[in-house]
Amino acid sequence: MAQSKFVEKLKIIGPGAIITASFIGPGTVTTATRAGAGFGFALLWAVIFSILATIILQEMVARIGIVTKQGLGENIRELFQNQVLKFASVWIVLIAVCVGCAAYISGDLLGTSLGVSYLTGIPENYVAPIIGIIILLLNLLGGYKFIEKVMIVLIIIMSITFITTMFVSASDVLRVLEGAFLPSIPEGSILMIIALIGTTVVPYNFFIHASTVSEKWGHVNDLKAVRTDTILSITVGGLITAAILITAGALIQGTEVTSVVQLASPLEPLMGNLAPLFVSIGLFAAGFSSAIASPMGAAVTVSSFMRWEGGFANKKYKAVFSAVIILGIITSAIEFEPLEVLLVAQALNGIILPVIAIFIMIVVNKKNAMGKYVNQLWLNILGWLVTAVVAFLGTYSLVDAINTFL
Repeated sequence: MAQSKFVEKLKIIGPGAIITASFIGPGTVTTATRAGAGFGFALLWAVIFSILATIILQEMVARIGIVTKQGLGENIRELFQNQVLKFASVWIVLIAVCVGCAAYISGDLLGTSLGVSYLTGIPENYVAPIIGIIILLLNLLGGYKFIEKVMIVLIIIMSITFITTMFVSASDVLRVLEGAFLPSIPEGSILMIIALIGTTVVPYNFFIHASTVSEKWGHVNDLKAVRTDTILSITVGGLITAAILITAGALIQGTEVTSVVQLASPLEPLMGNLAPLFVSIGLFAAGFSSAIASPMGAAVTVSSFMRWEGGFANKKYKAVFSAVIILGIITSAIEFEPLEVLLVAQALNGIILPVIAIFIMIVVNKKNAMGKYVNQLWLNILGWLVTAVVAFLGTYSLVDAINTFL
């Protein structure tokens, strides 16, 4: 009986898994590794906060999608009667999200190839375009259900590899608990805290979630299943991030980190020849999932704002997805990832994340759209608190990007 209940729970998993697979990418893996190497277990609380913030906002977005039967873009459009405000809000968000997706796709593909290159010695700029072509074919040939299954498999792979390495690293449990539940801000850690939260609370994931819930569910009676999927999936994502940070804190604290593959050598005395394999497979899964999510984020966002129907099967959706991944194939092949483009993307993200969070809070409290499914008071308190923190981090990130550019 208990086993059948567990299997039923697993069948619920879907759109939430896509969100988790999206934010556990090369950026999150590298950031968590650097956080552990630089500050030990002291920043685990930031991982917990980022996961709670993500669950709170993504649950609201998923509820908006189910109740209104529209994507987030459609709901944002309907907030404004004034045509100028409507035009400005649509295009600012649209451009910011798409530029961000396009700017990071090359890094996603190169990050995915890193694990393969580490094991085989084949240069990353040879492997990355091949991975990009595979993702392009997945988009052209597969629908929502196929992508969902791919993402779930990738999460299982990441869970097995990174959580296993965490247990093998034999961390000090008391110090881990202290880092998780006694927040501290060590000297020089503020940018790392922002990075940990910023790689988890991702703007395009709001649009992906609001649209994909309708691919799996179609009625407000499914809201319980939607919440279960959101909470379980994103919590697993938090465990993966925490596992990477804990492993790095236990094995390479005090080391200058450029890549997660640096975990392989200190793991070898504990895992033998399996160490490089585990780290490489985990990195590949993280990169592959994120490389699928970036063009998906751009395609879903454009589809939502433009009111394209048909979801993943729409030819225009596939065209936007293909354009972003082809850009990634070309730029990763020539290793073109200019700092200026990344800084522009970072600055736009700093602007747009709090704006979208505010839009979410307004939409989820609209009685005429949400009916009895508007936020309860306690959810509004948590939602606006998260929005305030995101606004602060976004402003800090924007200022940092501008200073670096200047």
